[in-house]
Amino acid sequence: MTSLADLHTLMARLGHPVVQAASPAGTSFADGAPYRFEIPSVEGPAVLEAVVAEADRLGVPVARISQGSGVMMLTDDEISDMARIGAERGIEVNLFLGPRAAWDTGGQAKLTQAVGASARGNTMVAACVADALRACSLGIRSLLVGDLGTLEVLRALKEDGTLPANLVLKTSVLLPLTNGPTAAILERLGATTVNVGTDLTVPHLAEIRAATRLPIDLYLEVPDDQGGFVRFYEAVEIVRATAPVYLKMGLRNAPNIYPSGGHLGAVPRELGRERVRRAALVQRLIEELDPELAKRQPAQSHPSDLGVPEV
Repeated sequence: MTSLADLHTLMARLGHPVVQAASPAGTSFADGAPYRFEIPSVEGPAVLEAVVAEADRLGVPVARISQGSGVMMLTDDEISDMARIGAERGIEVNLFLGPRAAWDTGGQAKLTQAVGASARGNTMVAACVADALRACSLGIRSLLVGDLGTLEVLRALKEDGTLPANLVLKTSVLLPLTNGPTAAILERLGATTVNVGTDLTVPHLAEIRAATRLPIDLYLEVPDDQGGFVRFYEAVEIVRATAPVYLKMGLRNAPNIYPSGGHLGAVPRELGRERVRRAALVQRLIEELDPELAKRQPAQSHPSDLGVPEV
């Protein structure tokens, strides 16, 4: 096996040293893990079942799954089934709030993704709150938020007891986070885990880690509509700079399936399985490049900082 240090030594011997960016020592999750795997675009219970089965087959420790179509695109039974599976497996089930500007009657979101997840008007914020209340009543304890004002409203509802105090509020990649000051603002507004921009360098990520204690969510493979990067060989340096970090496995060369539904047939399930396979590839690479980092991964458990459903 060839470690990262071995590769750097080899490059230096060839006269082409790898210049490493200085980064702060990362911390870890509550269970001691420096990184966890998140499988995004798990759009319903059938996809979740496929993801769990593939994770078992490949030995991938999936800690969190996230859904992108939104709470309003799931029936009560579907949400309850996802909550049950998550509770049984100790997996955080994260559901997106909706509606959102990109699906609304406005025109700006049709021209730029920058406002695609924003809530147009107070009525839409209220609809996001309705989604949150419904999801939590069915056992969900993790929500994906794409609007800044909605985030602060949800924080207030957690503080007054309307929403569960242990509810995870995860910011969306559609809510741009590209620097330390913005990370600090999101933390003050109530975020409990933050999704960063897909194109940030390791020094950029280290700056964000220095500005917040929150877990960072980062795409190692990025969907085409978010840049389409594949950053597998950066995984070790990213973890070192950003731990605790959720490594998100998107897919290049894959269809956009939002909003999902039965009309897409087996496509969402197959995409879910492939995302797990990508995670297995990254896990193997981390074990080869930095065996000590890989050894810090604890056995599958129910750590206190995961938003595992309560059913």
